[in-house]
Amino acid sequence: MTKATHEPETSQLDGLWERFKASADEDARERLILHYSPLVKYVAGRVGTGLPRSVDQNDLASYGLFGLIDAIDKFDLERGFKFETYAINRIKGAILDELRALDWVPRSVRSRARRIEQSIADLEHKLQRAPSEEELANDLEMDIEDFRDALAQIGRSGIAALDEFVSSDSQTSMGEMIADPRGLSPESEFQAEETRRSLADAINRLPNRERLVVTLYYYEGMTLAEIGDVLGVTESRVCQIHAKTMMSLRNRLGDPAWG
Repeated sequence: MTKATHEPETSQLDGLWERFKASADEDARERLILHYSPLVKYVAGRVGTGLPRSVDQNDLASYGLFGLIDAIDKFDLERGFKFETYAINRIKGAILDELRALDWVPRSVRSRARRIEQSIADLEHKLQRAPSEEELANDLEMDIEDFRDALAQIGRSGIAALDEFVSSDSQTSMGEMIADPRGLSPESEFQAEETRRSLADAINRLPNRERLVVTLYYYEGMTLAEIGDVLGVTESRVCQIHAKTMMSLRNRLGDPAWG
């Protein structure tokens, strides 16, 4: 593969895409991979934020590279939307898939997550609003600081994220649906659009601070530390808010009463 001395101009990039899609030209494919490879580093850095030190960033980037290649192979030029949006979710999905396959999240963290999710479901059904952390801690018979520590562990584990599958029988992540449903197979587009509507409604019902965290992280691409600067709190606190918010969203998407 010949290393480019500079990034291709837009017209050159369009030409690479046309060559690759027209004839599966390997040189064009490799140059596209090289051009978009910074996306892998960007996504790996976001996914890796707060993960245990045992999770190597280089490993995350390696997993993500397969997602980038898959995105390049499957991207449809006729759809008319940005490749970067499509690729970022494919890269993130590939990384999360590999982490799930490795099953590196401790059972104790998964158990706490299930308990908190159940408490959120019970209290939201009872109160018809998002419960506060104090209400959840009381329901779980936990000290508020212990409860927040549990949220932080769950948030760092990545098991409470918008990229988790909508349901066990779905092969599409919520993050991918948000990005652009046209990147999905035709048979999934209707379901994806319904999920987008339900998710938008659920996000709009969140308390202001939780809605802001979701917006800044998933739509504006800010890091947890940057969001902490905006809110005037620590990165760890944002991680806690994010974890609680994601579990609340999953509960609302699965509960017809919230639809």
